[in-house]
Amino acid sequence: MMPPMDKCEIFKTIAAGLAAGELAFPTSARVALQVRQALDDPDCRIETAAKLVQAEPVLSARVVAMANSVAFNRSGREITDVRSSVMRLGFRSVHALATALVTRQLAGNPATQAHQDMAAQLWEHTAHVASLAHVLARRFTRVDPETALFAGIVHEVGGFYLLSRSKDFPGLLEGDFSDWMETGEAEVGRAVLKVLAVPELVRDTMETYWAGYLAIPPVTLADTLLLAEELAPVLSPLHRLDGREGGEGTVADFDIAIGEETLSSILKESAEDVASLTSALKF
Repeated sequence: MMPPMDKCEIFKTIAAGLAAGELAFPTSARVALQVRQALDDPDCRIETAAKLVQAEPVLSARVVAMANSVAFNRSGREITDVRSSVMRLGFRSVHALATALVTRQLAGNPATQAHQDMAAQLWEHTAHVASLAHVLARRFTRVDPETALFAGIVHEVGGFYLLSRSKDFPGLLEGDFSDWMETGEAEVGRAVLKVLAVPELVRDTMETYWAGYLAIPPVTLADTLLLAEELAPVLSPLHRLDGREGGEGTVADFDIAIGEETLSSILKESAEDVASLTSALKF
């Protein structure tokens, strides 16, 4: 097992490699990046976006699934084609889904079953946090829900890349993750977010997230993300030895009022929204 200082040096090496352009994306992630780039063009048309989405089967399936989720399908009218799904979701949500695919693919194909299980758990955690952040933003903190969804999707992006490098650094994912939590998460995460050209607002939010300062009552995008993580029923495997357990942050711990509603009542009313969004995000 590596001494803690060795891990800190490895995190620096990984971040430096990212800064030097070391990151190579799998084919499916490259397609998703093309979708993101096209959607950033203000002249992009629905037909163009739909055609690009259709080029990646996994992304196509998730776009249709999210379009039919309770959060986006208030009418209950199911749709089955990509073009209609893109129209219903809007470009920002499709952009977030493309980023989700890239994030998930960053883990690559971990060498061991244990590391594959970690990648699966990390994505399940990510899906829960992103879904909760979307609902909390819309119903509770009143920040932009699409930005909150996006922030939730990328909040563990450094961890996925760390998993992809485990083959190059044996023992990197063994033992506790105190060094990762203290320095590596921010150092590697910051570098990956830059490579992915994540907007400055979300990158600034992540700096507050890494610092871990949750204000009560929650107000900002960072507060929304931190609260979503506290309430997520699945804990990140990279936080598994930091003194917390999955689901430890209960609604009762944060049951504060906003207007005539409380957090618990909002989450109870939104449970179906959270569940449907979480399911749609599971690549």
